[in-house]
Formats: sequence, C-alpha cells, structure tokens
Amino acid sequence: MTMTASMTATSNSPTTTSDATAPASPDAGASTPAIFDAAAWNARLPELERRYREGHPFPSIVLDDFLPEAAARQVLAEFPRPDETSWIQYKHFNENKLGKSDRREFPPYIGRVIDALNSPAFVSFLSRLTGIEGLLADPMLEGGGLHQTESGGFLNIHADFTMHHYHTHWRRRVNLILYLNEGWQDAWGGALELWDRDMRGCAQRIAPVFNRAAIFNTDETSFHGYPAPITCPEDVTRKSLALYYFTVEEDRSYVPRATNYQPRPEDGLARRALIWADKRALDLYSRAKIRFGISDDFASRVLGRLGRRK
Repeated sequence: MTMTASMTATSNSPTTTSDATAPASPDAGASTPAIFDAAAWNARLPELERRYREGHPFPSIVLDDFLPEAAARQVLAEFPRPDETSWIQYKHFNENKLGKSDRREFPPYIGRVIDALNSPAFVSFLSRLTGIEGLLADPMLEGGGLHQTESGGFLNIHADFTMHHYHTHWRRRVNLILYLNEGWQDAWGGALELWDRDMRGCAQRIAPVFNRAAIFNTDETSFHGYPAPITCPEDVTRKSLALYYFTVEEDRSYVPRATNYQPRPEDGLARRALIWADKRALDLYSRAKIRFGISDDFASRVLGRLGRRK
C-alpha cells in the first residue's frame, strides 16, 4: 500500500494521480501472501493522517501497492468476467456497470481479502487514518463488493447514499475503492473524478490502475464518479473492489439521503432533466429497499427475467 506524493489540485487544473511508494510485505516469500500488514501501516500513520486531512477537494488519500504484489495478482486472477457469474445490473441513465455484493458467491481468495478489509485491525487503522471514531465494517457490502464496467460504461458524478438500507441507524462515512486494472491506458478514460463541493469543476483525477486504492470521506457533497463512457477494448473491463464504512448515527434529527447524482457545468437542459428524473426514481427505489427489504441482487434478477421474457 503506497500513497501519492501530493493530493493538492485546483478546480481549474485537475491533478492526475500517478506514482507512489509503499512498505514491502514481510511475507513476500510465503505461500499464502499477507493481506494487511497492520504494523507496517500503523507505523506510517502520522504521515498518512496529515495527507488524508489535506486531501483535495475533501479528505482523501491514494495508496498504491495497496496489497502485497502476490495478493493483488491472486485477486486479479480470480476476478470473474462479466459472463462467468451472476452480476447486479446497475444500468440506468446515471450509471452503467456491474456489481456483485454477496460475499458467499465470491471466489475464495477475493473473499479472504474482503474479510481482511472488514477486520477489526484494518477498521482500526482506517479510523485512525481518517480521524473518524467508531467506524463499522459492513459485512453485507451494501452497494459494494465487486464492481466491473465494460466498454461504454460510466458512472455519473454523485454523492453516495448516506444511510445503510438495512441498518437505518448507520451513517456512511468512508469509501475504499481498490482498482485491479493492469495495463490500463489513460486514453480509455475511467479515472475517478473528485469534484468540488459547488460542482464547478473536477479537482482531482485518479487513474484506476492495478493495486491502487482510493480512500475518501463520503458525505452530502463529496461528489465523485467517472461520467464519460470508457473506451477500453471489448475484451477489457474496469475492475475494482469497493468497501464502505459506517458509524452509528446518534442524531435522531438527521435526514438520510439516497445517491445524489449531479449534472456537470457543460450538461445541457435536457441532460440535466434526465439526471434529475433518474435520481428521483432511484430515491423511490431506495425507499422501497428500506420498507420491503429488497436487495439490489434480487431486483436485478427480477428485471433480468422480465427482460428475457420480453
């Protein structure tokens, strides 16, 4: 796990993250590679905490070589292709990607990595890194898990849903996205864009390259996404693992919010209207998930069956 030398940027001149360094894995020669070296990363916390606080346009950090090399390659080797397993179809006006959140269906080593990143040792490190006390891992991986975007896919700029749909006293606080794209080309697009809180411009672009993790605070105005359709070859996909961390919400007056998609300054009136309409439909679906206990996986399977019948 390494980190970029700088995360500073301006809204007029977005920075693209590239190089970094990290501590070596102490188990490099072991048959089963270590996943999280708590001692090595905790030793660097004073430096990492400062850089996280100074992240722009909101608290954030980029860590390269996030997993030991052997571990990252094993995850990539196991990562299922779009046609190899069932996927949640996140496909509507504001996004076009695939997801898989059922831990029971993960390949064995990917499951171990997910468990390590939800472990008390890692969550403790993450809490100290971000300065957010009482972070909770989400074993359900609500909205997270395996993500995959095929050529032409995208994710419009948005701020994430703020409340866990099945633990309604949990408030979402931190995102961790681990990219698994070896040989990814900048020309294909797909960089994670971090936008300023007024949605005036992109302040940071993070290329989704192999074994790079982006960690950032998530709140009502932490806008991010990759809105331009990616142009990778048909046999290439944009792959990532996503984990979200929560705290127990003590403020009973807090009003949770569904995913809040936003138009960019260059978007015309028609596109703005479609982004808003799709966002409203998603809000209704989010309310239905809470009330009736619907899962994204269940909804995706139903819609898939209906599509096949048509």
